[in-house]
Amino acid sequence: MTIVANALVKLSTDIKIRLFGPLALFLFGTFFFRLNWYFEFSPYQIIKTDLIAILAGYTCWELTRRVVVYLQRRYPSHTQTRIRLRWLLLALPVLANFGWLIRKVAHTLIDQKGWFWPHPVDYTSSLGIQFFYHCVYMVIYEGGYLLRQWRQTYVEKEALVKTNMQSQLDSLKTQISPHFLFNSLNSLSSLIGENPRQAEAFVDEISSVYRYLLRSNEVDLTTLRNELAFIDSYFHLLKTRYTAGIELYVFAPEQEQGLLLPPLTLQMLVENAVKHNIMLPEQPLQIEILARDGHLIVRNNLQRKQASVPADGVGLVNIAAKYRLLGTAGVDIRDDGESFVVTLPLLTPTVANTPATLPVARSGL
Repeated sequence: MTIVANALVKLSTDIKIRLFGPLALFLFGTFFFRLNWYFEFSPYQIIKTDLIAILAGYTCWELTRRVVVYLQRRYPSHTQTRIRLRWLLLALPVLANFGWLIRKVAHTLIDQKGWFWPHPVDYTSSLGIQFFYHCVYMVIYEGGYLLRQWRQTYVEKEALVKTNMQSQLDSLKTQISPHFLFNSLNSLSSLIGENPRQAEAFVDEISSVYRYLLRSNEVDLTTLRNELAFIDSYFHLLKTRYTAGIELYVFAPEQEQGLLLPPLTLQMLVENAVKHNIMLPEQPLQIEILARDGHLIVRNNLQRKQASVPADGVGLVNIAAKYRLLGTAGVDIRDDGESFVVTLPLLTPTVANTPATLPVARSGL
């Protein structure tokens, strides 16, 4: 409804401008360019001249408007503004001469006089006025278009900034999640008595995970290699807790591991799978991470928990928002009832133009 209402308001405004704009410009021109005619011409000449001026004004207004709108549809982006302006500069003398010509023809036909070429001084004076009028037409429509584009860009930028801030806040909440830390410490507590050596390795993994988590907001991008090393540590914690209830398969050729993605992307996808699915030794959750052809594919089998888990989609929304902030689209999410698949683009350093400097303490995948 809002879109329809905005379209109706825009249409109403455009109609008003087209109805009253030429009249306002006619009054302006009368006061500044031909006020002396009302003291020198006869009433018949004044009426004739005013009617021709008004009709020619509406004609030139509509013609110029159509030219400007056509160029805006042909070159709609704000990055194409210079192209539109070049075409308008080329069209300006043509439109101005057309405006002068239809007035000249109208006067010739009404006065029933033969065609004669005006004195160069009269021609240049009249043409200068037409240049002024047509510049006004173009400024109204192209200027209004640029203003709307600027507003739209500003609103989108503010929305993305807000999304990024919310994403960082949600990411921070994930990083310092007491629930995750509580479960990790519980697993560590049970290991200390049963298997001290495994408990020591578990502490190392916790250290690697939290070191990465706490530094993840320092950069916009990291390498897939770093993400995989982090997921190795993160999965070790999950494996310790769920044992045979969870499995992870990774296939990432070396040439793909230097590509970039937002930090914690894999963690959010793995966490999403763990959150919504059953993990039992006889019914393990299987997570696959595949990198190929510049894309990252994360797939898990679907075995949804019977107890309803709120599907807020915050992690997936955050990932998509981060890619939008990087000026990259193409995040694909599919659920066919048997598996849940997320496909993400991997960025090259030249395209991303962002250094991936986030360190990881260990890698073991």
